[in-house]
Amino acid sequence: MLKPEVESLVPGQSFDRRSFVKTALGSAFAAAVLPVSAQTIKTDFQGLAAGEITVPSGSFGMPVYRAQPEGKTNLPVVLVISEIFGVHEHIADICRRFAKLGYLAIAPELFARQGDPSSYGTIQELQANIIQKTPDAQVMGDLDACVAWAAANGGDVNRLGITGFCWGGRVTWLYAAHSKRVKAGVAWYGQLVGQPSPLKPRNPVDIVNELNAPVLGLYGGKDTGITQEHVAQMKAALGESNNPNARASTFVVYPEAGHAFHADYRASYVEAAARDGWQRCLAWFRQHKVA
Repeated sequence: MLKPEVESLVPGQSFDRRSFVKTALGSAFAAAVLPVSAQTIKTDFQGLAAGEITVPSGSFGMPVYRAQPEGKTNLPVVLVISEIFGVHEHIADICRRFAKLGYLAIAPELFARQGDPSSYGTIQELQANIIQKTPDAQVMGDLDACVAWAAANGGDVNRLGITGFCWGGRVTWLYAAHSKRVKAGVAWYGQLVGQPSPLKPRNPVDIVNELNAPVLGLYGGKDTGITQEHVAQMKAALGESNNPNARASTFVVYPEAGHAFHADYRASYVEAAARDGWQRCLAWFRQHKVA
């Protein structure tokens, strides 16, 4: 029988299981991804200040998971953008991985106005009730608010990077075109092309001429959603652009990997590709003066 109280990943806190995810962002997995794999990576809290905070975005108090070296300031900043599942335990763990390397890592719950992504048991329900109702313009504004918070709380936003996974990979491309502060982006298997809609008027292939920073794309050769035809279309658009940041952007495709190959909590995880991609992500940030 399950105990009525469960221990948080944040020492000294506990939560009622029914409100666990809502009260401790990043301390549990979203319902739609359960059960999780035994190979899931766990990064400890030693030497870190990590947990949920609230960042003002206009009149809205946005829940955000942040991790940083304890007691340190003037830190490089990385925005970590989640998949459709929101800021669950895997995204929080990625923030701690960055923090262990000296970053102020910030993962905003960008779906918070639309609802709780952790509460939906299927991807179809999540797409219909949350994802399809989240406007790109809202996301860009919320990320700007995170950057402003970082600037006032120990971050050096002149060394700003962004990385995102799946849904967050698309956002990474878009934010690199939106923000003039971003120095580099790393997009993991994010959507590149698609039909425009009122809430999603443009896709990455449409904004290559506006990129303010180069983006490294990490994609799977066996991805049946973000296909190699889409990657080729994006590569062509980047290569035809006169924008130096577009021409400096590049792709690494892992032939034996499919979608979500970095997601160590899922069956889609491909360890070799995930580890290589992580090292390339860090090197990309060093190359472009984020780290």
